[in-house]
Amino acid sequence: MTDTATTRTLAHPGPAEIRLEAVLHALSDPIRLSIVRDLAATPDELACSYFDLPVTKSTTTHHFRVLREAGVVRQTYRGTAKMNGLRGAELEGLFPGLLDSVLAAAAAEEARRAGRKVPAK
Repeated sequence: MTDTATTRTLAHPGPAEIRLEAVLHALSDPIRLSIVRDLAATPDELACSYFDLPVTKSTTTHHFRVLREAGVVRQTYRGTAKMNGLRGAELEGLFPGLLDSVLAAAAAEEARRAGRKVPAK
């Protein structure tokens, strides 16, 4: 069996195919936003199994698919693990400041809900 026969690839939109409304939709779900926040906190790719999400495996798969198809994450297989990386640089090039603003707003909301003071900019 050759490497070509065993390589699995997933479809990702190219930069020209990434739509703002799809990105906003993907980021609008609290579970997907938590995935993006975790990915944004590290330069490394993270396996799907890294995420401890309060949903079933099939629902977890759905959330990752929505993020991938919107162009928010890039997924690759490494052995049997599906690795996830944030497409931060691509999103910044397409929608300057969007991802940083959403992540900052999510952090501020989390702090507000926890009763912590939000640092001023």
